[in-house]
Amino acid sequence: MTSLPGDSDSSGTTERPDTAQAQRIACARCGTPADGPQPTWTCSVENGSRHYFCDNCARAHLRAIEGRLDSAWW
Repeated sequence: MTSLPGDSDSSGTTERPDTAQAQRIACARCGTPADGPQPTWTCSVENGSRHYFCDNCARAHLRAIEGRLDSAWW
């Protein structure tokens, strides 16, 4: 199989570098921006979209997250 330049197979990553830097992740609850492009925060998929929660918000709402309640409930 042949890959074109810039395809995910040729770079070894699933995202193009210019789009990875353009997306800035912020906490869906409090709005705190992430320090880097790939934080080790809690990620929740709700209604087909990803929501990232910072460490403080994830700790404060741990029981609701484990109970799989949508963030609208907490």
